[in-house]
Amino acid sequence: MDRVDLLPPHAGDDLTARADACAAAPLLNCLLREVAGPRELRAGRAVHRLPGTGRLLRVRGTRRPTDPEVHTDGAWHRLDHAGLVGLVVEELTLHTGRSNHELPAEMTDSRDVVAALLAARACATPPDDLYLRSEQSLVTGHPHHPAPKARGGGPASAWLPYAPEAYARFPVVLLGVREDEAVEEGDTSALDALGEAPSGYRLLPAHPWQLDLVARQLAPAFADGRLVRLGTTGFPLWPTAAIRTLYAPGHDLFLKFSLDVRITNDVRRLWRHDLLRLRRTDAAVVRAFEAGPGPAAWLGDRGYRTARSAFEELAVLVREGFTGRLLPGTTPLLAAGLVEGFEGSPLDRTGDPAGWWEAYLRAVVPPALTAFADHGVVLEAHLQNTLVAVDAAGTPVQALFRDAEGVKLLPGTERGAGWERLVYCLVVNHLMEIAAALAERRPGLDPWPAVRHELARHGLPEAAALLRAPTLPGKTNLLLRWTGADGAAARYLPLPNPLAGPRT
Repeated sequence: MDRVDLLPPHAGDDLTARADACAAAPLLNCLLREVAGPRELRAGRAVHRLPGTGRLLRVRGTRRPTDPEVHTDGAWHRLDHAGLVGLVVEELTLHTGRSNHELPAEMTDSRDVVAALLAARACATPPDDLYLRSEQSLVTGHPHHPAPKARGGGPASAWLPYAPEAYARFPVVLLGVREDEAVEEGDTSALDALGEAPSGYRLLPAHPWQLDLVARQLAPAFADGRLVRLGTTGFPLWPTAAIRTLYAPGHDLFLKFSLDVRITNDVRRLWRHDLLRLRRTDAAVVRAFEAGPGPAAWLGDRGYRTARSAFEELAVLVREGFTGRLLPGTTPLLAAGLVEGFEGSPLDRTGDPAGWWEAYLRAVVPPALTAFADHGVVLEAHLQNTLVAVDAAGTPVQALFRDAEGVKLLPGTERGAGWERLVYCLVVNHLMEIAAALAERRPGLDPWPAVRHELARHGLPEAAALLRAPTLPGKTNLLLRWTGADGAAARYLPLPNPLAGPRT
């Protein structure tokens, strides 16, 4: 069978094979990074030994491995996604000495979600707006997670109307929360422009999927009048890559909701402890960006509003839009979308890939390093939290960062741990993935001298040490989920450091 194309589907494609390929790639990345033995090249195929079972596994490709085959009974046998899940379960059971019944179901759910998304995209029209197109492009998703597209195991009818990958847009439900029941902090005035609440109530927008998920819990509050339904917004909002964060273009406003669904490593609630420290964290990041270098911007989390009796379940966070932050004449694009690929991506049309990459690094790296070095702010600068604004020619000119929930502050976070997290988010999760996508499109381009040069420009001791370090920290999402560790309890394994090369 020929290599399966991972781009969006076209008429006549085998959806089953395409869904298997899209779902297998990140799972294989995890297995090969976290568990398998060193790679050997045999007849142009990468071959790895699995230490638990002792079996040989071979794949095609590197950035997104495809066509997995296992060697048994003296021959190579092709694995579909179900077969790959079975192999992973057997390997991890032997490798760790532990069993896990939840993760295999999530892997299967993730694959089924991909199939539903591919089918939906084939019948839907992508947004004309290039920014929204980049946010809604992540069919494969996190490239190193075993089940990046799992949606809680529910039927597609429950989540597909709200899926960014299916080019969804929809109005949100407007609730009234009785004033003595309302809780808020920070500037939430933007919420009041979304509709009108009756006397004695505050307006509280709600994600319709979340309302379905917590309907039984909310029934008493609706029955006694603490909550009332006020209809929906008169306009649609667009789900971004984060799924629970929606964008209202007409109001230039982002709203982030709780969603009681496990997505990648965590149930995506707005947790009370994160909300209570939100304003302090956001204020620290705002100060860092006000004093920082260049035009980089922070999309601030202004405040939150919720109901006292459903504090986490109905919390909505108000995030700033682009007005006053985006450079004039530029278009913001999601960094993760550049890795995934979408129609109109500047990666596909730049005539100067080396110059484009240097401009990208100048936009993204300095603000993250300066925030850490000068202000003790550890940005969660991974692919999904970073937007890169490009000019009319598609050249990166500005970085925009978001999500105070993922930010860590020094000295509350030990400096070494904070630096390790920044290196993982910015270098491993972000720059390595953009570099690989660029090099895949432009064979012969070595992206790492430019990264070394950009890091060397900064007087940060940790950055200088990073250029000499033999390894980088790689997060172990497969083992983390298999062992049932908390999603915030990141565990890292050493990866070869492409920065530790010849000096330029």
